[in-house]
Amino acid sequence: MFGSRRGMIAVGAIAAVTAVLLAGCSSSSSTLSGNSGTKAKTSIVVGSANFSENEILADIYGQALAANGYHVSYKLNIGARAAYVPALEKGEVNLIPEYSGSILAYLSKSATASSSADVKAALDAALPASLKALTPSSAADSDSLNVTPAFAAKNGLSSIADLSKLSTVKIAANPEFQTRPDGIKGLQSIYGLTNLKFTAISDGGGPATLKALLDGTVDVADIYSTTPSILANKLVTLSDPKSLFASQEVVPIVSSSKVDAKLTSVLNKVSAALTTQDLLALNTEVSGDSKTAPADAAKAWLAKAALF
Repeated sequence: MFGSRRGMIAVGAIAAVTAVLLAGCSSSSSTLSGNSGTKAKTSIVVGSANFSENEILADIYGQALAANGYHVSYKLNIGARAAYVPALEKGEVNLIPEYSGSILAYLSKSATASSSADVKAALDAALPASLKALTPSSAADSDSLNVTPAFAAKNGLSSIADLSKLSTVKIAANPEFQTRPDGIKGLQSIYGLTNLKFTAISDGGGPATLKALLDGTVDVADIYSTTPSILANKLVTLSDPKSLFASQEVVPIVSSSKVDAKLTSVLNKVSAALTTQDLLALNTEVSGDSKTAPADAAKAWLAKAALF
């Protein structure tokens, strides 16, 4: 959040790439050096939002660039979009892995696109000239509204529309969910839910959000669909029959000044290889019992994918 893998390349090439990756897999803010070149063009600052999946993706894209001669540094766990989009626009960060529908909703409050193609076209139009969206991956991680099995059974809940049965619905999500068109506003306008009480929790549907749901502090939690805790806790994901949540493919957002044919080729290869099942597996590896560091999980995925 992977299906077919690319064919294996020559053993010598794999060894060479592995050596580069070993030198370039740290998630610290230190600079990673690749091949020689114009440093101003090939120096890339990779950032991430403040949840583990996005950090994994940042490490994957960053390590792929380092393996192809780029000087990569990291600014990870920056926060929500209100924090990192301005950093992108100022050039303080040059690349962040995004989710197509959510970044579109952030940039364009009136956006109504929902299909993959329509979302990408609308996103291209909404981005400032200083930023460019590359080709989206088939890997997707959508917002999903979840309740506990007991709460679902008690109230007869299977879809978002069913929340209208309740007098009050306490819902937890990232702070921006309160003003997103596909957040509280969309639940009100599309599903007619006027019974919502919002609680902001800034962890991208992570442990604090899960705890609030499980201990009954809130009734509903917005948790990304590839989060392992959904299955681990047997949460009931409410269906979205009115398509509140748009297409949410992983898409690199890059400083336009850094985009050229080489960078585009490297990042597009990574995006083409990623699948939703890969995201779920990576998330499980990092947040599960093994507690693998995001950078290590990213390095292992790149080695297995054998893209370069």
